[in-house]
Amino acid sequence: MKKTSVVWFRRDLRLEDNLALTHALENSDQVMMVFNVDSQQIRDKPTVSQSAFFASVNHFKNELQNKQIKIHIFREELNSVFQKIKTHLPEWHDLYFNFDERGYGRKRDQDVVSYCEQLGVDAHPFMDFNLHGSKEIKKQDGSGYQVFTPYYKRWIQMPKQNPIHKVTYDDLMEKAIFDSELGNERMDDLIDNEHEFAFKNRVGSQHAQIRLRQFIQDDLEHYDTDRDFPHKNNTSHLSRYLRTGEISIRTVFEAVRQAPDSNGQHTFIQELCWRDYYNMIYTMNPKQRNEPIRSEFTHVAWLNNQDDFKKWQLGETGFPIIDAAMRQLNLTGWMHNRLRMIVASFLTKDLLIDWRWGEKYFQEKLIDYDPASNIGGWQWAASTGTDSVPYFRVFNPTIQSKKFDKNGNFIKKYVPELKKVDAQNIHEPNKLKQSDQEKLDIIIGDTYPKPIVNHASARIRAIEAYKKSKSIKKSDVLS
Repeated sequence: MKKTSVVWFRRDLRLEDNLALTHALENSDQVMMVFNVDSQQIRDKPTVSQSAFFASVNHFKNELQNKQIKIHIFREELNSVFQKIKTHLPEWHDLYFNFDERGYGRKRDQDVVSYCEQLGVDAHPFMDFNLHGSKEIKKQDGSGYQVFTPYYKRWIQMPKQNPIHKVTYDDLMEKAIFDSELGNERMDDLIDNEHEFAFKNRVGSQHAQIRLRQFIQDDLEHYDTDRDFPHKNNTSHLSRYLRTGEISIRTVFEAVRQAPDSNGQHTFIQELCWRDYYNMIYTMNPKQRNEPIRSEFTHVAWLNNQDDFKKWQLGETGFPIIDAAMRQLNLTGWMHNRLRMIVASFLTKDLLIDWRWGEKYFQEKLIDYDPASNIGGWQWAASTGTDSVPYFRVFNPTIQSKKFDKNGNFIKKYVPELKKVDAQNIHEPNKLKQSDQEKLDIIIGDTYPKPIVNHASARIRAIEAYKKSKSIKKSDVLS
């Protein structure tokens, strides 16, 4: 009897260096490739983030189909999926998948392993999404790190697994089961074509590999000095492909490691470590999506002004760097990392709006959305997370603007109302005289908004709100 296995794909939409797929093909006579659309992870009306993800799934399906290989797309409760497969293929006894360590996916995967036991199927999970899993790097006493720097010092010393380049289309043609009637679901309704700006002609493993080569060739050497300036656009743009698994983290790390030694190389590798670090933090703090890691900031008295939140979302705050950043997000589905920190600080500290509101908005809009990194970043900016910015440190959006977009090139790209304003005035256009505004075709409060908050007073207000939360004892809350 042929040894039959199922490979369950999720956020690993590639053939190259895919641990679950590689091991399945090595240990099976035939394999069935499966993807299930999880109803608990989709919206009735697709967000930009959802559209981009399923555009990648669709591309992967079509790419395989062009080679006469089928990935079976299901759209139902997982136990039902695997029960149907078992009924159709009673000789199936092995499930291979790349498991999720945190959040909703962790429990889903644990439940699947338990159900497989009932079916008489052996589950083979692999840690594929990160260079190091959440339990691999610990302190000497066995506890997890709470601070990034010592984690990184340990992380960088640990050997990294090399990419595996074994699987070819011929291997799949030889072993893949594609004549089954099971799993023929379409995904058209999961992708809103109005979101094409975020993914058209930019999905798939081939694009990911091209982007990796371009980054190493053009931008890696000076990454350490150029990465903070959004107008230079010298970041890797690989996060969207890592999110979907259209390229593996091992492939990225190995390609960067083999590049000529430079400060940019070292800095980028450190950024890859942050990805593992936040994965570990989320695993250690499974409730962090909804609860601050630092419990002393549980009772910050957020103002949560709906009008201010809407203006922040639309990029109409009157602070040019904030507005340019938010418009970049809305127009492209992506935001420069330095800007993510600035707008998060502005929302939580200047506007005193709950960081969870901002995190949820990013979840809807970002094509590279990863829960661990996004939640970790928002808790960092809001001073509620591990190793986060001190609560009394509040980014001044104007100073940040002058420092990282000195001549206003980025601002002018996304806030065209200010395109005639010179570098000296573009960071604070509200200070322009009325006569100068008229000359520049900009009227503050009309064609461009007035600042919705005074940063100096907002900073004091935020610090006081955090101080007050720190002073509240659990007994005070319960009484």
